[in-house]
Amino acid sequence: MPVHRSGTPHRLRLLALGTLLAAFSLFSALSAPPSSASSAADTPARGSARMGIGVLAHDGQAGTPNTGDATQTEGVDVSGHQGNVAWSTLWSSGVKWAYTKATEGTYYTNPYFAQQYNGSYNVGMIRGAYHFATPDTTSGATQANYFVDHGGGWSGDGRTLPGTLDIEWNPYGAACYGKTQSAMVSWISSFLTQYKARTGRDAVIYTATSWWSDCTGNYGGFASANPLWIARYASDPGTLPSGWSYYTIWQYTSSGPTVGDHDKFNGGLDRVRALANG
Repeated sequence: MPVHRSGTPHRLRLLALGTLLAAFSLFSALSAPPSSASSAADTPARGSARMGIGVLAHDGQAGTPNTGDATQTEGVDVSGHQGNVAWSTLWSSGVKWAYTKATEGTYYTNPYFAQQYNGSYNVGMIRGAYHFATPDTTSGATQANYFVDHGGGWSGDGRTLPGTLDIEWNPYGAACYGKTQSAMVSWISSFLTQYKARTGRDAVIYTATSWWSDCTGNYGGFASANPLWIARYASDPGTLPSGWSYYTIWQYTSSGPTVGDHDKFNGGLDRVRALANG
């Protein structure tokens, strides 16, 4: 006569139910859209932005300029991303000027600034500093002060370039930092006005034409005073933002030798010195 174990069918049913629930949970996880946690993981850490961080993603790359143009002078831009830079190697390769990231917002200073800013100077280069703007965190004037107070000043030694405002796509959120076009123009104006008040120099503006058009409405009011540093990874600098009939500097690649970010100054070394002298 068979013996019935009253608990066995119940345990089997529970086991089957548990297996079904596990399979359903796995299916839900695989089919669900990316979570906010994964989206947050894709966002770089505050302070890690660098000149040209959004160019490839937004504008792409289409070749490089012809080499050996005697009317242009090779330069580089660096940030904490590069760490300690081999300045002697760059100098020997023909690089004659450099810009170093000094600050971002009012919350970050480049820990490699001294090695990069002074190192380029010590090998004979003409050097300058740049600020990565975050218009969604503090005012333009506040960030200009922070920049000047942390390496972004200017001296008339003939080898120090005026500071650069790096204004481009927001790597941490909305491309235009949540600002209207008119509000963005006002923010930039605030930065530029305060920088000149502190240093006596008009800052250089680094940007890309597509960002400038989208986020400022292609405003042309800064062109008469502020030199243009255009970003475009192609065989030519392309259409410039409104107001500027020529560029002063062109960032043409993020994959050049030694440090990646390479630039052309629109003129011979004497013109680089002229910008340094004001």
